Amino acid sequence: MKTDQTQETEIRNVIENYYFKGIFEGNTELLKKAFYKDAFLFGDIKGVPYFKTAAQYIEGVGSRISPEKSGKDFTAKIISIDVINSIATAKLNVKMYDFNYYNFITFNKINGEWLIVNKTLTDVQP
Repeated sequence: MKTDQTQETEIRNVIENYYFKGIFEGNTELLKKAFYKDAFLFGDIKGVPYFKTAAQYIEGVGSRISPEKSGKDFTAKIISIDVINSIATAKLNVKMYDFNYYNFITFNKINGEWLIVNKTLTDVQP
């Protein structure tokens, strides 16, 4: 499958400048620009099932001490991005606090903007 470089660049911009930066800074306005308003998040954290709406997730990020303010290490990287027409997936790794998250993010291009419509996550112990 060949990924369209322009589309991939747009998705990479959303991930790096809205999603990663929003998490790091605790900036809910940036996260609101990354997520479709009715997106869902599913997965598990330390073996405990996890489910939130985008609004619940963004509110939680805004109410915790951000990685930036905590002084703890924060590492976020894009492992892969695949694009087909108006849909895309990204595999991400985010290390923050005492967690090592792997995320599978699903995007849809809505009204000309790439938005996160679904996020699945798990915490992997070293």
